[in-house]
Amino acid sequence: MSTQHGPHIGPRHTARRDSGLFRTKTVEQSIQDTEEPEHTLKKSLSALDLTVFGVGVIIGTGIFVLTGKIAKEQAGPAVALSFIAAGVVCALAALCYAEFASTVPVAGSAYTFSYASLGELPAWIIGWDLILELALGCAVVAVGWSGYIRSLLDTAGWHLPAGLAGTHEGHFGFDLLACVLVLVLTGILVLGMKLSSRVTGVVVAIKVTVVLLVIIAGAFLISGANYHPFVPPSQPTPAGGGVSAPLIELIFGFTPSHFGAMGIFAGAAVVFFAFIGFDVVATAAEETRHPQRDVPRGILGSLAICTLLYVAVSVVVTGMENYHKLSVDAPLADAFKDLGKPFFADVISFGAAVGLTSVCMILLLGQSRVFFAMSRDGLLPRVFSRAHPRFGTPYRSTIALGVIVAVVSGFTSIDVLAELVNIGTLFAFVVVAVGVILLRRSRPDLPRSFRTPWVPVVPVLSVLASLWLMLNLPAETWIRFAIWMAIGFVIYFLYGRSHSRLGLRNRQNNG
Repeated sequence: MSTQHGPHIGPRHTARRDSGLFRTKTVEQSIQDTEEPEHTLKKSLSALDLTVFGVGVIIGTGIFVLTGKIAKEQAGPAVALSFIAAGVVCALAALCYAEFASTVPVAGSAYTFSYASLGELPAWIIGWDLILELALGCAVVAVGWSGYIRSLLDTAGWHLPAGLAGTHEGHFGFDLLACVLVLVLTGILVLGMKLSSRVTGVVVAIKVTVVLLVIIAGAFLISGANYHPFVPPSQPTPAGGGVSAPLIELIFGFTPSHFGAMGIFAGAAVVFFAFIGFDVVATAAEETRHPQRDVPRGILGSLAICTLLYVAVSVVVTGMENYHKLSVDAPLADAFKDLGKPFFADVISFGAAVGLTSVCMILLLGQSRVFFAMSRDGLLPRVFSRAHPRFGTPYRSTIALGVIVAVVSGFTSIDVLAELVNIGTLFAFVVVAVGVILLRRSRPDLPRSFRTPWVPVVPVLSVLASLWLMLNLPAETWIRFAIWMAIGFVIYFLYGRSHSRLGLRNRQNNG
């Protein structure tokens, strides 16, 4: 077998550990499964394509909204330090993802990684988790995009009927624009990864241009006085109580403070969510021409670019206007309006609307690849693991999930968008970091074109940082997460465990 596809399959490594809930699928077997003709995805992506995907999914409304919100409510001008702290947490996870993606270049990301290191049940749990997070995230982003487009249409004098404008402000309706967006993007993903990467490339070029324009224009409007004090004095915040309070508060009686040093870290727990998405790059490993080399570059490159842009934007917005005066809903756009520059406010709104298109597409891509990988392993119906004979894409899983997400986005209120997306991502970070340590011990012989430095220190720090951010999420988010996981356990024990291809192989070998 060529080095492009992975390590040679030798007799020493075909045995699989255990035959129960924690049976592991060897890296060699995972790679071998990708070469079955009807389940083979077309390899067409480069390091540049992956970096564009990463930037495309990370930069969304977060860069235009969270900067002002956290500066005003938690960190002041030191919000730039909050972005750096969040970027460090993501970098720790990214180093772990990069090693796994270069060692196991197979669709499925954290699901596939955990199958090779932790076992089948943990793999099912993380796969089930990722499907929910990516689907919910895509639906919510589509609804946000719809809001921007309706606003632009209203400005042009075109008004959608109330019944087709979505659910908002107590009014129930079907969000036609969100639904149509998801269906169109689903069609593009079915037609091939190269087309998808070209569309994403155009969108990313537009929104990065908008971000750079904002940074350059805003730099000429900075007043040094707005940076004082850079780290405002600490102010205690009242305890929230109930399930809406952060879990850390309910467990330890700890109440985070606003501003000061703790305000910077509390802000990091929130702005972290602006970074979510770089891990989706790993789901495209199987469709990359040289995954061992290019996937780590795509993951780390996109994260570095976005961290730089986030820090620059936060420095500019807090320098343009005193953090006390920043608006929470549209801080960048409103800051330009307050300074008599409405043109840039319109450019920002346009950039946000365009940017959400690529975010939605790449979340759709990620969830379809996870679903495809689980189906190919037999944990979900195998009918969804067929690749298109011409386009080489997992068209059945893409269409099925695209239709579901389109319907969900049509009836989703932007207000019910919870931190479920965030807790799922952090949970995946924990699993991948632990998996790196376990696979280093169980398979030290595996060729690793990228190696996470300072193992086990970096993975352990990644676990601790992710758990800390999870504890800062509301208790109600943990409850919803637990309910979804419970549903997943039921499906696994009723269907997945008995239909697992790995389980069937083990029973045949033992029989």
